[in-house]
Amino acid sequence: MTISKIRFLEAEGLIEPQRAPSGYRKFGHHDVERLRFVLTAQRDHYLPLRVIKDHLDALDQGLEPPALPVGPPQVPRMVSPGESHPQSEAFRHDERELRLSRAELLESAEIDAALLDQLESYGLVLSRAGREPYDGDALVIARIAGELASYGVEPRHLRAFKTAADREVGLFEQVVAPLLRQRGVSSQGRAEEVVRELAALSVRLHATLVKVGLRSRS
Repeated sequence: MTISKIRFLEAEGLIEPQRAPSGYRKFGHHDVERLRFVLTAQRDHYLPLRVIKDHLDALDQGLEPPALPVGPPQVPRMVSPGESHPQSEAFRHDERELRLSRAELLESAEIDAALLDQLESYGLVLSRAGREPYDGDALVIARIAGELASYGVEPRHLRAFKTAADREVGLFEQVVAPLLRQRGVSSQGRAEEVVRELAALSVRLHATLVKVGLRSRS
């Protein structure tokens, strides 16, 4: 947990820790359980904050909230370097701190040099300033591209994903721009959290549209 994340959730009314006379937040067992519920609903079920708040409001009123989805999330999940399982929550943390040489990237992503060359030629994977090292985002993209390649989907087919992502970046920048212009220590944290929410919703929407499109053609 980061302080900015706590401030954001508190500002959204999802947690309400008591305050000491000095201003410090005081977290009791109830606050910790409430916080754990919020984070789990976000991480494992990709629920928007407004839906999570409805669940919490129902609990506060002594009502039975809607059941959380059972089983794994029905949306793609990204690779988190260092984990043995090939999937982890999307947008969990900033992967740019990871440093990989070209050889390490090829080994970790389980792809060959030719595929990586293609990914770089189409602008899907970027090394820092055109040189090593590669970061964790490059690893995520390379691993996913490798898995898609096993189905016959080549890097040239993925240019549409890059174009769509660039458009979403422009759209999301417009949404968070007012937050970034606000003064206050929590404005940056709020903007980052909104971007995570928007990105997760975008993934869910894309996955659902693909599913509906395939179903309509079957």
